[in-house]
Amino acid sequence: METKMFKMKIERETLTELILLLFEEYGYDFRNYSLSHIERRVDSWLSKNMLTVSDNITALVKKDKALAHSLIHQFSISVTEMFRDPELFLNIREKVIPVLATYPFVRIWHAGCATGEEVYSMAILLKEEGILDKCKIYATDFNQSVLDTASKGIYPKDKMLEYTVNYYKSGGKKALTNYFESQYEAIIMNQELKQNIVWANHNLATDASFNEFHFIVCRNVLIYFNEELQLKVLQLFDESLVNHGFICLGDRESIKQDGLNKNVTILDVANKIYQLSCF
Repeated sequence: METKMFKMKIERETLTELILLLFEEYGYDFRNYSLSHIERRVDSWLSKNMLTVSDNITALVKKDKALAHSLIHQFSISVTEMFRDPELFLNIREKVIPVLATYPFVRIWHAGCATGEEVYSMAILLKEEGILDKCKIYATDFNQSVLDTASKGIYPKDKMLEYTVNYYKSGGKKALTNYFESQYEAIIMNQELKQNIVWANHNLATDASFNEFHFIVCRNVLIYFNEELQLKVLQLFDESLVNHGFICLGDRESIKQDGLNKNVTILDVANKIYQLSCF
């Protein structure tokens, strides 16, 4: 049987029209995302849906709501794992948690949480350091399907060996199996971790600050934004942090002082942990 070949590369003009359509028709603003990132994701989406650049993509997306939302979800990057970059979590234990422990109540925002593995990792860390009961973790993403997965806390069992190695490298004090139950080929995170997590839909490109936080984690999200949107999001975090609050970014991201209202102190260069305080 002859295999049909599809040309997937989309032109920038069509890409710009598509981005504008998603904003005007569906309210999702990707206008300040990196065009190269959007291009890669659209090309991948075309392949998955057996579409070609010769199809009238803009018209199809405007007409078909399900197709549009499949494209919107394609822009959400869901690469994550438990205790990803163990050295980071070790440094959070040693440099951030001792300060958070001095507060009577702690609010943590995990922005761009994807399917939630790193959020549960944070909850485990907080529990082992004895402060989970006074902490509330707000885990947000604009992709509702990954939020649904995260809130259920059900993950493939075959990942647990890798996660266990990460856990011990991050300073884990018990056994990772203490924090989940096994069912067939899956594991289910314990309810005691879930009860301190609030899962919510929030779009960093368009939505405002919704609380005041002591610690913000947003790893490997800003790299998909252009410089204008990166600054806007950093200003959002600046507004959302208490004085002397902490922020953690991805390994290819950094905070620039320009446009921020707080002074930035680098707490950990390698793991991109910062502390912000009033001038």
